[in-house]
Amino acid sequence: MSMFDNIKDKATELAEKAKDMVTPEQADQAIDAVGDKVDDATGHKFEGQVDQAQDVAKEGVDKVLGEG
Repeated sequence: MSMFDNIKDKATELAEKAKDMVTPEQADQAIDAVGDKVDDATGHKFEGQVDQAQDVAKEGVDKVLGEG
């Protein structure tokens, strides 16, 4: 299982638990915030990979929250 699959699975699991409490926009903002923290912590060395992980996580969350 790739890192992206693991992130997608975790995001989907969390979204399922919180789907009555979180809007898709809030979820996307949280994913963006986490990605920004990772970019800052790694000196933006893995920015492309972080962006990909964010996209995969957002897709998973959107499917669970009914936006995808």
